[in-house]
Amino acid sequence: MKPHLFGALLGLVGIALAPLSAGAQGWPDKPVTVVVPFGAGGGVDAAARIVLPKLGERLGQQLVIENVPGASGTIGTQRVIRARPDGYTLLFAVASPINVAPLVAPASVRYDALKDLLPVAPVAVSPFVLVGRKDLKAADTAELLAMARSQPGKVTYGTDGMGTSLHLTAATIAQQAGVNLLHVPYKSGPQALTDVAGGTVDLAVLPVALVQGMVRENKVRAYGVTSRQRSDALPGVPSLSETRDLAKLDVESWMGLLAPAGTDAAVVARLAREVVAVLADPEIVKQLAAGGMKPMQMTPPDFAAYLARERRALAETVSAAGIKVE
Repeated sequence: MKPHLFGALLGLVGIALAPLSAGAQGWPDKPVTVVVPFGAGGGVDAAARIVLPKLGERLGQQLVIENVPGASGTIGTQRVIRARPDGYTLLFAVASPINVAPLVAPASVRYDALKDLLPVAPVAVSPFVLVGRKDLKAADTAELLAMARSQPGKVTYGTDGMGTSLHLTAATIAQQAGVNLLHVPYKSGPQALTDVAGGTVDLAVLPVALVQGMVRENKVRAYGVTSRQRSDALPGVPSLSETRDLAKLDVESWMGLLAPAGTDAAVVARLAREVVAVLADPEIVKQLAAGGMKPMQMTPPDFAAYLARERRALAETVSAAGIKVE
């Protein structure tokens, strides 16, 4: 057994042996709704549809996926926060509505996810990819950065919107490399990818699962992944950190399960324990890998601490880049 999986299991043993509270006895005795705060067909939705059916099998109840897109995931997140904390409404989310939106749009985001939600378990982690149009006169990342420095503010890049995780990742790349790029926000990642392939924008920062098909078909050029480790889903594509000016770059996107604050601790523990078991299934691991993702395991307290650290790091990026969504 892998050390991190053993640690996750060991951390849950004490909780698992504790007696169930009155509110948790018999849970779940009906289907559980899991809100995915993004549209069907995207990377987050894909991960949810790999993991949640198997989790439902282990719980003995169907997990009904409800896609509630809009406002960088904040609409669906708010829906879960307002739900009864009875274990029958959960959230399958990423950093955008949890840690990014409260920083970049504090006037419009009327919640603090770190207080209004309980982290249950991370599920998967994946890097992003910096891709470019095929006819860019830059064969690798070093040449790309040199070109950007020679044309400050002229090289364009697309993401899935202002103040999203993809936007912050692109801003981090620009900050570390010392280049001035022009952001072109789109309503969705697929729209940005289509325009890179069509030559409308120069670059885009997008999820592995979204771009891998066009990379393999040579419709866009992959300059590198944002994680320090290369991605098995894109063999031959380097890490951006292999370029000297981006040696410190290491960005990965988590996907995970959260519950409304006030949810019974025994329900959270049961969910966390079952998620760890699901992620030990070789077939689930294989399916995640096909989408450029790998399992990510933490106990609920460790997941909460991880999200708090992420919030602090993102706050520094937002402040340095001056990102604000009106």
